[in-house]
Amino acid sequence: MKKLYIVRHTQKEDINSNTDDYDRELSKEGIESANAIAQLIANKNEKIDLIVASPAIRTRTTAEIIAKEINYRKAVMYNEVLYMAFVNELLETITYTFDTVNTMVLVGHNPSLTALAVTLVGFKEKFEMGAIMEIVFDCDTWIEVSKENAKLISYEIAKV
Repeated sequence: MKKLYIVRHTQKEDINSNTDDYDRELSKEGIESANAIAQLIANKNEKIDLIVASPAIRTRTTAEIIAKEINYRKAVMYNEVLYMAFVNELLETITYTFDTVNTMVLVGHNPSLTALAVTLVGFKEKFEMGAIMEIVFDCDTWIEVSKENAKLISYEIAKV
């Protein structure tokens, strides 16, 4: 069995004409929401084997807050492909994961996370900022991950 937590970065700062979208930071509320997401994961008392995130500032910060809260001792893996990714690129990132990883957290952006949730579990809503989705796959290798063996466990929006 493989488990995937999909996390959309939390609230970002308002658009500043001098700041590129890639470099937008989390707002104060976003930092609080990232801590709430991290607490949701920590409360599950699971060993997280891998955290992978887009290297954009807001996703990087969200991933680092999660890593700190859950005492994740490895380096967060930043994958440039996850910024403005197509769903097939997200699926490729997941399926190319080493099988020694049983539980993974993927931190990314919309609209690609909504497309991923639709593809894997038929999700019918927009994947909100500060939301976390838990999916389990009835398989032993990431390459076998598909909608046929995916089961949605939960979808929550961090509340602060």
